Amino acid sequence: MGKRLFYWELAGALFTAALGTLLHFAYDWSGGWGAAAAFSAVNESTWEHMKLLFFPMFLFSVVQVCCLGRNYPNFLAARGVSTVTGVALIPVLFYTYTGVLGRHLLWADIAVFYLSVLGAFALDFRLLRRGRFTSLWQQILGLLALWGLAFLFVYCTFHPPELGLWQDPVTLGYGLPK
Repeated sequence: MGKRLFYWELAGALFTAALGTLLHFAYDWSGGWGAAAAFSAVNESTWEHMKLLFFPMFLFSVVQVCCLGRNYPNFLAARGVSTVTGVALIPVLFYTYTGVLGRHLLWADIAVFYLSVLGAFALDFRLLRRGRFTSLWQQILGLLALWGLAFLFVYCTFHPPELGLWQDPVTLGYGLPK
């Protein structure tokens, strides 16, 4: 069972990394289509880059829960924790390294994304194997965390708060390009 889970988690990390990379460009490729805006990066803000990890991981979770959910009664809670952690790693790592260096580097920005994906799936693997967080309320909380984040990512794309996390460092704007 552990080897099968490892391959699922590896596939999830690869899927999330690949789709997240493509979603970085999907909004521009779509010609500014609103539906693409909801799920892909519409600017270079940190918030929009957090979406690049969230939505592929969320999509893979739907597939994975259908295939593995019965074998892991802690799946939703574990995935909620690992997804929130992966999403949170992006600003933590980005602002830490840019704070130290005083500037950002493209290769480091890319590394932050991939390290966050790996961190999320490594944590997920560990939590699923440990088998904790199996109570119904913990599963509901995990599901609410996933759907709550999905709502926030879509909502804040179209109604971003004027805070640094949502500011595009290139245009200094917020949300959709004007």
